[in-house]
Amino acid sequence: MKLESPKVTLNKSAQETFDFLSDVKNFESLMPENINKFEVLDTDKFLFALKGMPEIILKKKEAEAPNKIVLGAAGGKIDFSLTANIIALSESTSEVQLIFAGEFNAMMAMMIKGPISKFIETLTANMPAAV
Repeated sequence: MKLESPKVTLNKSAQETFDFLSDVKNFESLMPENINKFEVLDTDKFLFALKGMPEIILKKKEAEAPNKIVLGAAGGKIDFSLTANIIALSESTSEVQLIFAGEFNAMMAMMIKGPISKFIETLTANMPAAV
């Protein structure tokens, strides 16, 4: 399953956007309002839980400055990745799109598609104010 967020334009350079998203503690400012828990576990790992959902641990798996950051599931029963693709539009603006990818059975995919789509859309919608 692959889900893509809408692209969002930021008034920050690609490097500034990359630096912001590279610091996992900054993801707290991007989280939806229904966040139940957010905890930084390490310099490259954080845990979060949304109301009614299990806790999820994300770990930075890959970083290619200033264009790409890949977060992946750290433990748990589900293996997935969340990739931030950053494109420089000018020296002072950039564009970001989040891509969620994971292998799920049909039943699980049906159950999580809506909430995950809404989640990644919220993360990108919150970026202009946070970054």
